[in-house]
Amino acid sequence: MSPLFSSGFPSDVGKDKDTYTDDSEHGNYDARTDQSLLIQNKLTRQKTEPRTKSSLKSDTMASLGLFFKDGKKRIDYILVYKKSSPQVEKRSTFEKNLRAEGLMLEREPAVTNSDIMFVKIHCPWETLCKYAERMNIRMPFRKKCYYTDWRSKTMGSLQRNIRELKSWLPRNPMKLDKEALPDLEETDCYTAPFSRARIHHFTINNKESFFSNSTRSRIVHHMLQRTKYEDGKSKMGINRLLNNGTYEAAFPPHEGSHKSRHPIKTHGAQNHRHLLYERWARWGMWYKYQPLDLIRRYFGEKIGLYFAWLGWYTGMLIPAALVGLFVFLYGLFTMDSSQVSKEICEANETIMCPMCERNCTLQKLNESCIYAKVTHLFDNGGTVFFAIFMAIWATVFLEFWKRRRAVLTYDWDLIDWEDEEEELRPQFEAKYSQVERVNPITGKPEPFQPFPDKLSRLMVSVSGIFFMISLVLTAVFAVVVYRLVAMEQFASFKWYFIKKYWQFATSGTGVCINFMIIMSLNVVYEKVAYLLTDLEHPRTESEWENSFALKMFLFQFVNLNSSIFYIAFFLGRFAGRPGKYNKLFNRWRLEECHPSGCLIDLCLQMGVIMVLKQMWNNFMELGYPLLQNWWSRRKMKRKGQSMENKISLPQWEKDWNLQPMNLHGLMDEYLEMVLQFGFTTIFVAAFPLAPLLALLNNIIEIRLDAYKFVTQWRRPMPARATDIGIWYGILEGIGVLAVITNAFVIAITSDYIPRFVYAYKYGPCTDQGYRQEKCLKGYVNSSLSVFDLSELGMGYSGYCRYRDYRAPPWSSTPYEFTLQFWHVLAARLAFIIVFEHLVFGIKSFIAYLIPDIPKDLCDRMRREKYLVQEMMYEAELEHLQRERKNNGKQYHHEWP
Repeated sequence: MSPLFSSGFPSDVGKDKDTYTDDSEHGNYDARTDQSLLIQNKLTRQKTEPRTKSSLKSDTMASLGLFFKDGKKRIDYILVYKKSSPQVEKRSTFEKNLRAEGLMLEREPAVTNSDIMFVKIHCPWETLCKYAERMNIRMPFRKKCYYTDWRSKTMGSLQRNIRELKSWLPRNPMKLDKEALPDLEETDCYTAPFSRARIHHFTINNKESFFSNSTRSRIVHHMLQRTKYEDGKSKMGINRLLNNGTYEAAFPPHEGSHKSRHPIKTHGAQNHRHLLYERWARWGMWYKYQPLDLIRRYFGEKIGLYFAWLGWYTGMLIPAALVGLFVFLYGLFTMDSSQVSKEICEANETIMCPMCERNCTLQKLNESCIYAKVTHLFDNGGTVFFAIFMAIWATVFLEFWKRRRAVLTYDWDLIDWEDEEEELRPQFEAKYSQVERVNPITGKPEPFQPFPDKLSRLMVSVSGIFFMISLVLTAVFAVVVYRLVAMEQFASFKWYFIKKYWQFATSGTGVCINFMIIMSLNVVYEKVAYLLTDLEHPRTESEWENSFALKMFLFQFVNLNSSIFYIAFFLGRFAGRPGKYNKLFNRWRLEECHPSGCLIDLCLQMGVIMVLKQMWNNFMELGYPLLQNWWSRRKMKRKGQSMENKISLPQWEKDWNLQPMNLHGLMDEYLEMVLQFGFTTIFVAAFPLAPLLALLNNIIEIRLDAYKFVTQWRRPMPARATDIGIWYGILEGIGVLAVITNAFVIAITSDYIPRFVYAYKYGPCTDQGYRQEKCLKGYVNSSLSVFDLSELGMGYSGYCRYRDYRAPPWSSTPYEFTLQFWHVLAARLAFIIVFEHLVFGIKSFIAYLIPDIPKDLCDRMRREKYLVQEMMYEAELEHLQRERKNNGKQYHHEWP
């Protein structure tokens, strides 16, 4: 057995008084501790002797960085400061106050940097109990029992029989091996807020392992945030000391290395970090379910909820991706049999009007054959069905996520948890320290922001948001101008391929330039969002995070989608007609859609931006931290550190050399996925492969994030949360916008409505009341208008065709809109109204049918609340009777 295993839980830890280990109080069930379940029972029995020998080497354990120098006091938190820092007085006062609160501190110089000093913090048992009671931390006190009547017992035996039957079947490859992952399931116990007065109620097998590592770190972090470093109401908290340079960093340590020289199957996991790496963060686990309970236990509920939401979103993408792929394959298999594509490919005598002013030549319609076939892949009979399906899918996804969240909050004891009264931001206190008002919750006076000041700052912030949005629109306008200039140049290019497919070259280069502008503006947006959010002076950190997240979402959403909205709803709509084209600045003729429609441009825009952005995000999430950590190791080698010294670095110094978690916490992770959700739903009618691309990306994203959290980042502070915050409201807004946008895409951008009107009103099946491909015979000729080339004054003669519904030049009203145009326009407006009302009605009905909390969970919650009261009463009665018996007094079975 590796000696690293013994560093997690020394067997002689109970022999020292500072560890506060006492086995006098015990429960009647085998509590699962942090380290006792990391190895299978069989392996534990086989390896008992070598593990005991290694646990006796306290100096080895201390060198690994999990304990103080004595090898017995567990390190719960690490503070880092520079010896050259001038803030010596603040630091000494702060540490003195920490000791006064009951914490134990120990200093240790860095091995690789003589200017760095580490402060190790240990929280003793009494201090843990005091603050666990103060923070209302829920702890286990008795094992749950669900079967209370004969029906439940019968169902229980039936379920056991079904479970035995399933054991004979092949194992589900998606599920993790419970034998190799014993911490996958939490101990099935009732919990209650910890109380020192009723400590005898709780199941305490070992005081060292009663509070998990994440709970200990959370308690210490709570104390660090509320300890003063100077006299004054606002002179407290580790955050302020980090901002003014007193400390360089503050973080809970990892539980050891994520790698081991021995295989996990034969030697077991040496710590939770190793277990997470082997069963979650490795690429070989890409098809397995996530161990959410273990993630929550190691990183806290807030990060656990993020990965639960990401996993749920990825799983829900599977049916959407399959349906989208089916729609795409349907278009692929019917591409050659499509009547519209056939007519375009066979129109070798139809001359199209030139699409640019000087360099474009007359082209035949059949030269657009490839574009027509590619357009049919995305614009076919399944488009409307898929748009309705995705709108309903978004609702089902959000409604079932609420149910999933309810189950998780119940399993993780978050049902009765409420956010603590947050401390004020230092900037808010400094700005409004002269104006105070009594807090209605705490009853204490605190700085207050007057309403006129708040309103004026909010108006300035909103003005800044609109200015940045106008900047985005300006960038889109610049790309439009580029496309207008480039199409003339590509049309006269020397290379025949470019000259022939000048529209594709114009769209492709325009998309790439637009993507570079998007990524450049994202850097500006982050700085502007910081500036505007700080200008508002939010009261608390959560208010600051919500305000900043909303601004970043608005900026990036407009930045990513503005060009897509332009192509979907504006490209080719205002170009005019031959002989009377609209020009930008009276110089550049506005761009027209291809003879086969604008949908191919929209698909190209979405596909390129979605793929390139996902590749860039994945590189920045994993590649950049890897490069930074490689550079830090390279600097260590330059300072003369050998590989042997690097291996012997204590855990706190290894963590110090890792990258800190993003300054915004999980904001960047949520923002990336929410923007992807917008891509997946908003224009899905034009790009049915978007869910499939999102699914493939998310499979990689989960392992990238897992690998990053486990191996590349310092361990974040385990925070609690009951939901995903402001992001749920943003997802609901995207779902509403998706319905409206897809209705307009189908009605305006695609040719679905013109084909529908032609089939039922103008085609050969007018009187038959049904639609088939033969009913679209003659549609292409009907959708093209006629223009007299002699009116262009370019030396051409004869007639050309263009996409529109206008009267021919020999008509009494030449080039005026025909009756078919008004029929198509009315059908488009009617489709938008009917589609939106139908889909919104279905969404509302589904949301009404699906309850937010499962019924069985409601019953379990009510049952547990009742049983907890009963068991607390029984436990108190047993305790009092035991005390009377010990004191020699007579005791009775009734309440004394």
